[in-house]
Amino acid sequence: MLERATPRSWAGAREAGAGRVRHLYVHVPFCAHRCGYCDFVTVVGQAAGHAAYVDALLAELELERAVLAPRLETVYLGGGTPTFLVAEELERLLASLPAAGEVTVEANPETVTPALARLLARSGVGRVSLGVQTFDGRALRVLERRAGPEDARHAVRELREAGFDNLSLDLLYGIPGQGADDLARDLEQALTLAPEHLSCYELEAKPGTRFAHAFGAALAEQQEAMEDFFERVVGTLVGAGYRWYETASFCLAPERAGGRDLRSRHNLAYWLGRDYLGLGVGAVSTVDGVRRRNRPGLAAYLHALGRGDSPPRELEPLSAEVRARERVMLGLRLDEPLALAGLESAVDQRALARLERLGLAERDGGRSVRLTTRGRFLGGAVTAELLA
Repeated sequence: MLERATPRSWAGAREAGAGRVRHLYVHVPFCAHRCGYCDFVTVVGQAAGHAAYVDALLAELELERAVLAPRLETVYLGGGTPTFLVAEELERLLASLPAAGEVTVEANPETVTPALARLLARSGVGRVSLGVQTFDGRALRVLERRAGPEDARHAVRELREAGFDNLSLDLLYGIPGQGADDLARDLEQALTLAPEHLSCYELEAKPGTRFAHAFGAALAEQQEAMEDFFERVVGTLVGAGYRWYETASFCLAPERAGGRDLRSRHNLAYWLGRDYLGLGVGAVSTVDGVRRRNRPGLAAYLHALGRGDSPPRELEPLSAEVRARERVMLGLRLDEPLALAGLESAVDQRALARLERLGLAERDGGRSVRLTTRGRFLGGAVTAELLA
């Protein structure tokens, strides 16, 4: 049950977490177009309002700054399309955010120009995540994407020219009409660009989206093929020298990357149950056992921060049981063992023994657990059975 946030309730979590939060997410909702499958908090166009939104973000940052550690590990600008911001406002925002060891910005390929790539580079961004989705022109039209296949290749070239050596590509599979050969071509073209990281997701028709109405039946018909598609993605990328470090995430193995660990440090913070602060309309934070969600209304967000108040929010206190279950669900997405200390109440020991016998999970003397390769392919079904 969500309850309306009060200054006192969030202030308690903020005071308890003061100076300790090392991960910052900043939501930029603006897009040129809202794709039919998208269910994120987005706002189409409104270039005239970009400056006011950056003002509001920075005002919220000042209200919450005390919770942040002196030096952050990660800053992540997501959206929406952060690179759709008016260039001056994007540069102002990046210059005003705290420094961090890893700074990531999401970008749609069609927004990447030589000037934008240079702006990101001089603003301290070290990692760019490109929303490619597919290299198939027909599939891009089904997804209502504005970028074409050549836009993705062009974006990578421009970012490389600007000096970026840590690029991630987002790909979708299970697009209506997509076959195994189409998926193979997508992966081949992605690998030709030699990204340091790939995130590969099964396309979902989120309830209430245009895509669900138009293609829900087609996606249901394709469902039987998804296990095969998933295995093809993993087999292809692992065979090309990528580490399958999280269910949908792959990075160049250290021996292929000069010893660098190219996992997304920001996303790892979520999967490892770290506290994080979210700024912006619709943004989520988790601090000291309290989850906070800014409400999705842009006008209310701007109005509240314009007068110096916190934006409308909801709070969800997280019980120890909920936190333990989330830690198990997220931790088992990774290829590293999940330490069981403190999580015993969330794990069904008899189910774990059964999963071990089936070759789906393995324990290290009762101290940790991880899913086997076969268990990872079954993913959520195995984790659901494991939870007490």
